[in-house]
Amino acid sequence: MKKWNVAIAGATGNVGREILKILQERDFPVHELHLLASARSAGTTMSYKDRDLVVKDLSQFDFKGVHIGLFSPGASVSSRFAPVAAQAGCVVVDNTSFFRMDPDVPLVVPEVNAGAIAEYKKKGIIANPNCSTIQMVVALKPIHDAAIIKRVVVATYQAVSGAGKEAIDELFEQTRAFYTPGKTVPPKKFAKEIAFNVIPHIDQFLENGYTKEEMKMVNETQKILDPAIRVAPTTVRVPVFNGHSEALTIETEKKLSAAEARQLLAQAPGIEVIDDPASLAYATPRFASSKDATFVSRIREDTSCENGLQMWVVSDNLRKGAALNAVQIAEVLIRSHL
Repeated sequence: MKKWNVAIAGATGNVGREILKILQERDFPVHELHLLASARSAGTTMSYKDRDLVVKDLSQFDFKGVHIGLFSPGASVSSRFAPVAAQAGCVVVDNTSFFRMDPDVPLVVPEVNAGAIAEYKKKGIIANPNCSTIQMVVALKPIHDAAIIKRVVVATYQAVSGAGKEAIDELFEQTRAFYTPGKTVPPKKFAKEIAFNVIPHIDQFLENGYTKEEMKMVNETQKILDPAIRVAPTTVRVPVFNGHSEALTIETEKKLSAAEARQLLAQAPGIEVIDDPASLAYATPRFASSKDATFVSRIREDTSCENGLQMWVVSDNLRKGAALNAVQIAEVLIRSHL
């Protein structure tokens, strides 16, 4: 089996560490592995397959001879270094938001639009969608293929891990402080206290009243799945450490019964259906954490709409919502394109 030279940019962050773990779990055929981060993190070590690898300074790294770069260093850093890597012949799979809406950069979820990967040759870059978009389009794909989706209304319940390690620490410290008389931990990462609270605000507010996170779901769904689908999102941060949940209301051109939808979803790649109200069987973020699948539950017909369905979708936002999706793209690359 041919082996490949791989670089992880942003290796010391939450997503970078998850990529490293997934490469090992899936036995990705790595020849040389380069771990890259900021100058501040350079010189630290990380473990991979019982070896200690030294983290290198991304700004000083030469990508010549590297086949695949898995990037998650932040949008501003990717905007600078992803083109440098691509120019050196490295195919970049970028987890940040910077390239997602570039018309010359494919935006890919392998279960949904793997064929778009071939377009990487335009710039040498493939974009990974936003975490909340990924799990939604995985669940929408089989429904859209069967009945053509006209409109989606989605409310998200997004874990703090999607906002980084500082956000995880803030939830932990605020939760502990709640039970310590006289102690408070003011919000820094979030606009409001996140412990024992929900915050209907992720990313910046825009002039249209939506947030950037919400418009990502609109624009990315249309680019990945179908530009004709209308999406009405409300994104909410909840006091959950890991795992995003979404409540979807879907309107289709052709009527699908709940039983038909359940069968389609159960047969679709990357999806596991857990849906038995009689035994209280449904997915939760705690259940989905550290698992690869997108879980779909509470599949039912919308009583307010003739051709409507409702469902509950849960996934690990650090895995399928980021690191796993990037590695799956790389797997398609080496299997079909490189």
